[in-house]
Amino acid sequence: MRRLLPIFFLSLLIAVSLPAQDNADRNSFSAKVLFIDYGRANGIDGLELTNGLELAYIRNLTPWLNVAVPLKVGVMDVEEDINNRTFGSIDGVLQFQYPRADTALLTPYLMGGAGMNWETDAESHVQIPVGAGLNIRVGGRSYVNLQGEYRIAQADNRNNVQIGLGYLHRFGKIDADGDGVADALDKCPDIPGSPETEGCPDQDMDGIANAEDDCPAVAGPKRFGGCPDTDEDGVPDPKDLCPDEAGLAALEGCPDSDGDGVADRLDECPDEAGTLKTKGCLDTDGDGIPDKEDDCPATAGTAQYNGCPFSDRDSDKVADEEDECPDTPGNFELNGCPDSDNDGVADKDDACPDVAGKFDGCPDTDGDGLNDAEDACPDRAGTAENKGCPELNKEEQEVLDFAMRAVQFETGKARLKDESEEVL
Repeated sequence: MRRLLPIFFLSLLIAVSLPAQDNADRNSFSAKVLFIDYGRANGIDGLELTNGLELAYIRNLTPWLNVAVPLKVGVMDVEEDINNRTFGSIDGVLQFQYPRADTALLTPYLMGGAGMNWETDAESHVQIPVGAGLNIRVGGRSYVNLQGEYRIAQADNRNNVQIGLGYLHRFGKIDADGDGVADALDKCPDIPGSPETEGCPDQDMDGIANAEDDCPAVAGPKRFGGCPDTDEDGVPDPKDLCPDEAGLAALEGCPDSDGDGVADRLDECPDEAGTLKTKGCLDTDGDGIPDKEDDCPATAGTAQYNGCPFSDRDSDKVADEEDECPDTPGNFELNGCPDSDNDGVADKDDACPDVAGKFDGCPDTDGDGLNDAEDACPDRAGTAENKGCPELNKEEQEVLDFAMRAVQFETGKARLKDESEEVL
């Protein structure tokens, strides 16, 4: 056991010295009066309580672990000596404390370790201390220390109980929240944080304090206020309306496939460049009505007339108020009316709508100025007075007049007399 003690103490010294190079605020010193009992610990009656003095160096390794090196001197009452004898000891002890802030009123701990004990007129021997303690904060970095330990000795009748009461002082500056940043430098002295964020909490561990982090629960770079940029388009996710698609900052992080300045999410024609006014769709005539809804896409108009400059129910480019046939597509030259035979006469005025002609829309085959429909002799030029037939000469007229007088019918009948047939 004695051979193991040097190794144990060397390990303690290394554990103490390495962290000590990082933060001197973790060092503490204590001094206390000891009340020592060898009688009850060894079942021996008649032994009195004795006293001693302990000086200890304590080094905080983690929020829950301390290492301590106490030095003790005192007197002891043992069975084989009628007079109290002097002793000295040095221990290496680990203290497992309940993690608390520097400003906590009570800090309890459990302890255990090993040490070497020397006494007058006897050989040195190993003792193993185990016990518990309590630090009671009385102000600043000052504490009252109360500790009880049972020491198991590697010698006969040397087990003992020690109760200590004294003072403990922690060096360095006060760190109320126990985050390793002194209150004087801690921007959040009552909330544990990290040195990287000047003592303030950083939930997502991105190096930006929660109070300054626009996205405290999600890690992100400082240039985006601590928020991520999932699609890496330079627009942080909280301001990106399309966080999963790379887009343009001017369009709040959304893409614009046709480059018309209208984000695809608002563009009704994402593959065809248009205008913001027409929701990204083409507007050839610039009247604010997209071509797909414009009855007159090449002529500026109004929404009232579906993109046309006037009302045109039959879409023949003739305004309804000027269209004599507003519900039937027609020709502009005919005031919007149709001309089926293309003779320049509207069907409504054409006596022969299916046959081209110049006279009321009808043809005049013999060219006598009387259309075929009214011409009794459509293949021979005549006069209007003769219903389109040619005039008779004098001889022909005389023969006709004679025939008209000579032709007779039987009385009361529609039958010619025999002599009339010869005249005819």
